[in-house]
Amino acid sequence: MIVCSSCSQSNERRYFNAGCKKNASGDYAGAVADFDRAIQIDSNYVKAYDARGNAKDALKDEVGAIADFTKAIQLNPRYQFAYYNRGNAELNLKDYTNAINDYDKAAELNPQDAAVYLNRGNAKYYLSDDLAAIADYTKALELNPRYDKAYNGLGVARNHVRDFDRAIVDCNKAIELNPQYTEAYNNRGNAKRGLKDFDGAIADYDKAIELNPQYANAYSNRAAVEVLKKQ
Repeated sequence: MIVCSSCSQSNERRYFNAGCKKNASGDYAGAVADFDRAIQIDSNYVKAYDARGNAKDALKDEVGAIADFTKAIQLNPRYQFAYYNRGNAELNLKDYTNAINDYDKAAELNPQDAAVYLNRGNAKYYLSDDLAAIADYTKALELNPRYDKAYNGLGVARNHVRDFDRAIVDCNKAIELNPQYTEAYNNRGNAKRGLKDFDGAIADYDKAIELNPQYANAYSNRAAVEVLKKQ
């Protein structure tokens, strides 16, 4: 049987593109099926492994996702996206040390990717390495001065080191960039609580709840401040 290589390549790309469209629309199971077909045609299709890993991660199959990202890295050790995406899956699994190692490699391969520094900062924060987290969030903002998530990260880390005034400034900036940013209102409320501005804190928790009535942290934080007000 004679196989036309150009037709084979066309088919793998067709399945890959179909999987990407399904990924974008939220049909992650359908995306996995299409990426499976692309990989069946070309077992060295780096982007297909990486994309399938993202779809599996969205399906909460982090272990399967990590296996796909690892395969992509084995095929192309300089494929920055696979290191970044594997770091994200490890972050979801609370494997913070390995996540940081992958973000380190992603940053080495592409020092201009602000999202790498943001997520590496998150991993460092979860390891209680607050100053290193602040440095990463700051680097993310050097690369993207309008990165609302990096400002929010700074606010969270500065709350953790009790630098409440600067935390408020950071959360203010996050809210300025994204007025619907529920977590930023909650985190600003935490900073105001640290400064004993209980009314201001409650107002921020109220706003967070208004934006997301299912946001449990804001309810518990508001309740705690209401108790403090009565003491």
